[in-house]
Amino acid sequence: MSACKRLLYFVRQRSLWTHVRRNVTTWSPVGAAFNAKPHRRLNLIEKNVGLFGVPELSCPAGFQAATETALKNTERLVGKACSCSPGVETVESFDQLSDGLCRVADLADFVKVAHPDPAFREAAEKTCIEIGTVVEKLNTNVKLCKSLKILLDNPDIVAQLDPNTRKVAELFMFDFEISGIHLDDKLRKEAVALHVKLLDLNNEFLVGSHLPNRIARSAIPEHLHLHFADEGSFIQVGGLHADSPNDLVREIAYRIYLYPNADLMDCLEELLKCRYKLAKLVGYDSYGHRALKGTMAKTPETVMSFLQLLTDKLSDRTAKDFKMMRNMKKKLNPRNSELMPWDHPYLSGVLRAERYNIEPSLYSPYLSLGACMEGLNNLFSQLYGVSLMSEHPSAGEVWSEDVRKLAVVHETEGLLGYIYCDFYHRQDKPQQDCHFTIRGGRWCQETGQYQLPVVVLMLSLPHPTKSAPTLLTPGMMENLFHEMGHAMHSMLGRTRYQHVTGTRCATDFAEVPSILMEYFATDYRVLSQFARHYETGQPLPESMVARLCESKKVCGAADIQLQIFYAVLDQIYHGKPQNRSTTEILKEMQQKFYGLPYTPNTAWQLRFSHLIGYGAKYYSYLMSRAVASMVWKQCFVQDPLNRDMGERYRQEMLAHGGAKEPMLMVEGMLQRQPTMEDFVDALVSELSPNFETFIMDSES
Repeated sequence: MSACKRLLYFVRQRSLWTHVRRNVTTWSPVGAAFNAKPHRRLNLIEKNVGLFGVPELSCPAGFQAATETALKNTERLVGKACSCSPGVETVESFDQLSDGLCRVADLADFVKVAHPDPAFREAAEKTCIEIGTVVEKLNTNVKLCKSLKILLDNPDIVAQLDPNTRKVAELFMFDFEISGIHLDDKLRKEAVALHVKLLDLNNEFLVGSHLPNRIARSAIPEHLHLHFADEGSFIQVGGLHADSPNDLVREIAYRIYLYPNADLMDCLEELLKCRYKLAKLVGYDSYGHRALKGTMAKTPETVMSFLQLLTDKLSDRTAKDFKMMRNMKKKLNPRNSELMPWDHPYLSGVLRAERYNIEPSLYSPYLSLGACMEGLNNLFSQLYGVSLMSEHPSAGEVWSEDVRKLAVVHETEGLLGYIYCDFYHRQDKPQQDCHFTIRGGRWCQETGQYQLPVVVLMLSLPHPTKSAPTLLTPGMMENLFHEMGHAMHSMLGRTRYQHVTGTRCATDFAEVPSILMEYFATDYRVLSQFARHYETGQPLPESMVARLCESKKVCGAADIQLQIFYAVLDQIYHGKPQNRSTTEILKEMQQKFYGLPYTPNTAWQLRFSHLIGYGAKYYSYLMSRAVASMVWKQCFVQDPLNRDMGERYRQEMLAHGGAKEPMLMVEGMLQRQPTMEDFVDALVSELSPNFETFIMDSES
């Protein structure tokens, strides 16, 4: 095809897509912005404003300049915090100090993993290390700590503080205490040394937990080589291949990928010993007790009680799920019907597909990215009076041409903040959906204005094609809603202090707003407002939505039980020393809390990377889901678009960030005090079938 013909073909295809869309489906501005193809910026005259509008960051060297500026301000603010009279001004100085460092460190933390230019990534990495070193020193600065202690030890001054200021002062003091500030010089140096050692061990384990394993090609049947990466005379296994329909591929992947690495095993054992030693040094019974201070659960004992109670309540359902999987394996492979750990993810998917026709390609045409963004815009408008408005970023403001910028605008309060949407797959980009805080919101006493929050949402969606916009699977759509829940937590909070802004709250509460959004994403009354075929404009049938919701309940108890096992393992690892290996602990807990047999010569714990970011807190996802379920059923299931309930949710749960005790926020929303039994019952009730779905299916 000639260049001229190719151009003509492209124009026809584009005009056809545009014509169909215009005549059948009319998108709002935000929907149209995300369904349009990104255009290359050709304005060579426009000034480079720097990443996120930070002028210094127009080039990699700017990170050093931004760091130097932040460190100069740090010196000034340390002096101010140490010299001012004890009171609100002390806490404000601490928060300004924290804000100045976080604004550079948080931005660098994002750039070092997401920027396509290695020079930017390297410069950001250096900044993270430099700022991290300064923070460690500040956390052991006796004079700085003393200025806060004078405030908190004076009951008359404390009585004059508002609850938020007092909470933030206590959180800053907690940061000092866990660094060993209250210890004598010798012990304090020991605590600092443990902190430094843990930084290295954490990084070593995190990197090692994602590295592939390899095995000689001759050890694997030749006809299976094509399923794995080739490395000369070796086969490389970089994952569990959990969705492979081939039993032997799944088994080989499981055994090889989870084969123990002696160095990484030593790293994990040493990491857990150092965490325990540090926790004991600063006055806690275990690392778990230290990590859970300030959470909804508060203690490891409460967490274990929650997990045991949930296990007991699920036992009959879990047994039935495993029986279904065994029967399915026997049907698929009569000669090898024993149910093994590598079978669970695949067979549960087979059972869902057999019972409900939920092939993702049937749903995707109704879930264009633009449609989903329009749905989010409509939902936020009806619940909170908030609109998402697409803005053109300035030159140099974004790190990739396909990044979109959204202004979040309230109907009466005005501009609330900015969300940068880095949604598309890119080489060397992390394949994990996540939310980054770039700048926290806070009231600026020095300017008399509110510092607007800035966040990034990162997904890995397919690019639009010549003939179609980006089409999402139901899983992608739910992930989008989930991450947007985090973003709106950041936007709708209006905390006085950035130290507790948005998602800077207890880990077992932070996932509640994001998981709650998953309920909206699968409610037909919400979906019907935006889910329509990108070519015909036809709405997504209600029966398809019902089937999707019911399919999640298939093997749901076994899926929860697997998460319980992981959470229990995390708790035991971070409790008192067991005087046995992490593998021996895993073997016992797998038998007690999961049921499928342990596979000899495997060490799943060496792939448990959540031990780093969620040490002693892996249970948080289950507890957050329980709270989200209760909020949904009590407050939104009758009318998911109710403005009064949306306002109540904002005021009770989103507005405070981490400035209020998490359980008090839950109690304020539910207007009662929930118990652990309530949380467990909420999770178990999710698995009950909806018989209307069966009626709907039979009618259709």
